[in-house]
Amino acid sequence: MKYGNDWLKEKYNKEEALKYLFFWGHAPSKDGSVTKSCFSQWWNAPFEVEGVTYKTAEHWMMAEKARVFGDTEMREKAIQAATPHQAKKVGRMVRDFNPVTWNEEKFGIVVAGNMYKYSQHPALKTFLLNTEDRILVEASPMDKIWGIGLAAGKEGIENPYTWKGENLLGYALMEVRDRLK
Repeated sequence: MKYGNDWLKEKYNKEEALKYLFFWGHAPSKDGSVTKSCFSQWWNAPFEVEGVTYKTAEHWMMAEKARVFGDTEMREKAIQAATPHQAKKVGRMVRDFNPVTWNEEKFGIVVAGNMYKYSQHPALKTFLLNTEDRILVEASPMDKIWGIGLAAGKEGIENPYTWKGENLLGYALMEVRDRLK
């Protein structure tokens, strides 16, 4: 993992000029243009991998979670889920789940899924690349793993020492951006 909170805190401590892009939510824009909501795992951008279509990156992540633990039934249910919320529910039912194994695998899975998503959708790829060197931050007040556990606009949010979460989704997207350059 190239990026992480320790990496960011080091830059912050050196008083480097940091440019952030805070995102959260998956609602499309009213005019149909691509916005930062495309960074959500729940953004509707189907992609294909080895003949299988995944409706969202969340569907991919939950199907891969099931694959890691050998649960073919839940993998298929995650792929077929009507919504990302349903796919997430299926992911919670994966049999033989081991949190240690999942912690080792999850980041790479999300990077891979987003590589497929952004490489198969040129408008999304362009939007991601146009973020240049910004630090991408999932400002979810509820998610302390994939987000920072704080909402955008919160006082001190540009100080990574105030974050309550790991921002794994933001860092995964930054790795995808690097690979797509």
